[in-house]
Formats: sequence, C-alpha cells, structure tokens
Amino acid sequence: MKVVPVIISGGAGSRLWPASRQSHPKPFLKVADGHSLIQHTVLRAASIVGAAELVTVTSKDHLFLTKDDFDELDSVVLPRTFLLEPEGRDTAAAVAAATIHAKATQGPDAILCIFPADHMIGDLPAFQSAMSRAIEHARQGRIATLGINPDRPDTAFGYIEADGEKVVRFVEKPDVETAKSYVAAKRFFWNAGIFCFKAQVMLDEMALHCPEVIDAVLGSYENAAIIDGERVASIELSAKHFALAPRISLDRAVMEKAHNLAVVPCEMGWNDIGSWNAMAELIPPDESGNRIRGDVHIVDTVDTYISSDKRVIGTVGVSDLVIVDSPDALLVASRDRVQDVKRLFEGLKASGHEAHLLHSTVHRPWGTYTVLEEGERFKIKRIEVKPGGRLSLQMHYHRSEHWVVVSGTAKIVNGDQELLLTTNQSTYIPCGHKHRLENPGNIGLVMIEVQSGEYLGEDDIVRFDDVYGRT
Repeated sequence: MKVVPVIISGGAGSRLWPASRQSHPKPFLKVADGHSLIQHTVLRAASIVGAAELVTVTSKDHLFLTKDDFDELDSVVLPRTFLLEPEGRDTAAAVAAATIHAKATQGPDAILCIFPADHMIGDLPAFQSAMSRAIEHARQGRIATLGINPDRPDTAFGYIEADGEKVVRFVEKPDVETAKSYVAAKRFFWNAGIFCFKAQVMLDEMALHCPEVIDAVLGSYENAAIIDGERVASIELSAKHFALAPRISLDRAVMEKAHNLAVVPCEMGWNDIGSWNAMAELIPPDESGNRIRGDVHIVDTVDTYISSDKRVIGTVGVSDLVIVDSPDALLVASRDRVQDVKRLFEGLKASGHEAHLLHSTVHRPWGTYTVLEEGERFKIKRIEVKPGGRLSLQMHYHRSEHWVVVSGTAKIVNGDQELLLTTNQSTYIPCGHKHRLENPGNIGLVMIEVQSGEYLGEDDIVRFDDVYGRT
C-alpha cells in the first residue's frame, strides 16, 4: 500500500505582512536555520516510511518559487508532481485534486498524508510516530487527523473533541471563555489540518457530502494540461472546470459530516506560524522576554519581538510590541493585536498599494530584480539571472533601458544585434526595440538596469516569446 505525502501551499499569509506578500507568500519565508517553511514541510513529508510520490498543490503563479525551494533540497529524491490551481478554492478543492491524482497514479488504496506548507514541527520523532499511527488508522478505512494537545486557550485554532482516538466533533474557532473550558476538559485538541486517508475513502466521502466539489475538480483534472519532466511533472488544472468548485474548507465540506474519523493526540512542538507571535516563538527569548533577529540594539525594552533584514533598529523604553522591518516596509504592532495585521494587509490591497503584492526584491522564474531607487522619469534596478535563466523577448512602448553587467556573462538580443557582454560592459536599448536577456554561464549574472521614460510600470511589457509560458 503506497503512501503519498501531499503539501497544500496556498494563501497570502496576510498576518505576516510585511515579510509575506501576495506574490511571495508565507510558505516561502525563511526561518532562523535558513530553510523556508515549505522546505521544512518537504523534509518532514519525505521522512514518512513508504512515501512513493510527493504531490504539491499550489498556484501556477508560485510554481517557480516552489520548484526553486525544492531544488535546494538535495536529500529529497522522491518523484515530484505539482498540481497547479488556476485560482484558490480553499482546501476541499485542493485535497480533491490531490486525491484524484493519487488514485490515478497509485491506485484507490493509496494513502494520502495531507500537510499544510506553512507549519513548523520541532520534534521530528514525535511527528513520525504520530504519522505512523495515523497511517494505520487510514489502512483500516478511517480518515485520521492529528490533534495537538493545547497548552493554552487559543482562539486562533479550530478544536477537535475526542473520546480516546474517536472523533466526537470538529469545533470552529471559539471565544476565549469557551477555549478555556476546552483546555480544562482535557478532551479537546487543536486541529492541525494534517490528515491521512485512503484515496477511495475520501472520494466516497466527498461524493456523499460535497459532490459539487468533486465533480468540478474531476472535470478540471481530466481536462488538465500535463507537462512531464524527469522525475517532475506539472499538471495545470483546467480553469473553466475548477471555477465551478464551491469555495469551502475540507473541515466544513467533509470532516464535520463524516463518521469514520479518528484523531491521534500528539505533542510534537507544532507551530502553525499564523502570526508574528507564532514566528517570535521560534527564537529563544532573552532575560527580558525579548526575541530579536538582525542588527537590533535595545534599552529598557521588555517582551518585544524585533526583526530586521538590513537596517539597524534601536528601541528605548518600549514593551509588548512587534517590530518587523523589511527593505520597503515597517510594521509596528501591539503584541495582543497581531491578528489584526490582516486588516492592515487588506487595506493596502483595497487601496491598490503595491506593498501588499510585491517586495522591493521581486522573484521571477529566471531570477530576481530589486528596485534600488526610483523617481520622476527614472528607475534603477539590480537584476540577478540564474544560470540558464532567460527573460522573455519583449519591448516597451514608454521607456528605454541601459544595461550594465556587474558580474557574470550576459547574452543579449537588442533589436537586430546579438551581444555577449561581461563585467563593466553595457548596452543601450531604445524605446520600442525588441530585446532579451539570458545567462548562458554557470554562475549567476548580476546587472544594473537604468530605466528612463514617461511611464515605468511593470505592465509596459509586450512579450513575443517566453520559455516560462507568460506570452
């Protein structure tokens, strides 16, 4: 009986703004050891005995970020499949897609293990033991879930009421007093969103409890565009069919209604990284309760989380704050209001402010660019192109560009010319000229781009050819 670990990677992680943005969401945030949250999830998933294939359900827009993070993990050699959602329809649709795929490739008795991409688990042996128990429940035809022993009355989590390992009911996020009663009762567990089940068992439950979801996703899978690669496959689900799936969570669609449920109570150092307070818990506190990351200097500061990527941060006489500095945005919040960072993010999005969408460093399939400075009629970027990376053949209506190679080798199409430039060499691209940039070398290419013109927006790009399918 084959085991298929499934990673569900979606959402913007709005409560972790400014580190998390819509185009670079929470699963790709790096923690203290240098690994991202999704990389930690991959390593855990790959440690499960009997794993036959690693399936990841994610957005088409985040495929290149996901692949880059996976490629950094040399120790993970499982065959990989990426199921690409044309839009987010919540976890029921994502799990349905993974289950349909697992049945098609591994058979109806394949056991799926569902993992959110953005959790941390500190005790790997405890995790592996809990998963072994959950897989055993799945072998016997049950849908198993991991229940986390609560150490506080937290209102940010859903709860599971249990009688031993039998699920009594799933409970939505409670108020404070109800959460206190749950913790005191000793029979309630936090819902970690980690599930195990046979493919056919879940499909049967979905057909019974949410047929609209399974019908829409099945149509989307059957009409998907499939791109096979060596030990890697990408399946782009049909947008027309996928849009018909109701937007509903797996908990609401199935878990609250099914009867063949089991829970495995566990303590494994679980943290869902749902807020800056949760992120702070990954850093040991000093003697005053402060948790600090970066070049930070404090005086009379108590119980405060401070994170800086580059700049020096100094605090004097403050307490109970969250301070997060990024190259283009600063967050200052009371520690008891960190859940409301989502409101701030939504306000930025509603106003059309770019800070909800992009960092100053923007990731692209070919590499990154960083806006160094901009003003009226000019913008300066630092461009990094990965070995083998290739930008689209494109042109601009409203701007000209000057490219200067800092390091590496650049293969450039500039109008009718094809150039090979190295350090300190440059080329000027007039407005309206077709152009393309490529890194033909084995090391990274770094360039400075100076744009000038009446309009410098990223939407002033006409693509004629693109190896990443963006034309």
